[in-house]
Amino acid sequence: MFVDSHTHLYLEEFDPDKTAAVKRAIDAGVGHFMFPNVDLTTLGPMKDLAEKFPGVVDMAIGLHPTEVGPDRESQLQIIRSEALTGRYRAIGEIGMDLYWDSTFVNEQKEAFRQQCQLAAELKLPIIIHCREALNEILEVFDTLDVIPQGVFHSFGGTIDDVKRIRTYGDFYFGINGIVTFKNSKLREVLPEISGDRILLETDSPYLAPVPMRGKRNESAYMIHTAAYVADYLDIPIHDLEALTTDNYRRLFGTDSCR
Repeated sequence: MFVDSHTHLYLEEFDPDKTAAVKRAIDAGVGHFMFPNVDLTTLGPMKDLAEKFPGVVDMAIGLHPTEVGPDRESQLQIIRSEALTGRYRAIGEIGMDLYWDSTFVNEQKEAFRQQCQLAAELKLPIIIHCREALNEILEVFDTLDVIPQGVFHSFGGTIDDVKRIRTYGDFYFGINGIVTFKNSKLREVLPEISGDRILLETDSPYLAPVPMRGKRNESAYMIHTAAYVADYLDIPIHDLEALTTDNYRRLFGTDSCR
């Protein structure tokens, strides 16, 4: 059984039948899922879909950096209240995104800092969104008393980036369809990450892997990424399946993926 460690199958892109996307993934051999939250509008749909698949779907609670704005404090108060319910395996997805807009860079930093502190308080891992913002992410880490363990999701960085990140903690790295793209150099970074810190993900509905590139991504397509990674690392796909599932269990909880 493969685990999709980062998927948004609850979003409206999968209407009108979101359950069908989950079932297609299960039929394809992806049997467990992590749903990271985006903002307050996605909480309801995320919980509704997760409740239809008990024991199959884990959830993370957080405020996505692209949704951080002037009202961040009121949103973060609700995020905190949700986190305290104990229903969540992680705080995420959180982080910083300066690719589209840097207007709220300081607000993003503060929201990320507060949510890292929340994760440390609750002893939960973090799911980090980092786009054109590694320096800023690490600057926030410099301000923390405790840096939670976690995963840099949708990782697309370099060997040097991996080394820099590891000076702050023993992080995991989420590998998705990017690694299959023709001009991607991510494949060359896989040996530096090493198998015991790789998590497989889709980031559905985005970043569909080859040969599905250009389509709406879904968790069922993760098998293409898995096949590519196993081939590049020259290991049997069943070994990659066992390895990445065990990585997920270690990061997000030993009773996940039963």
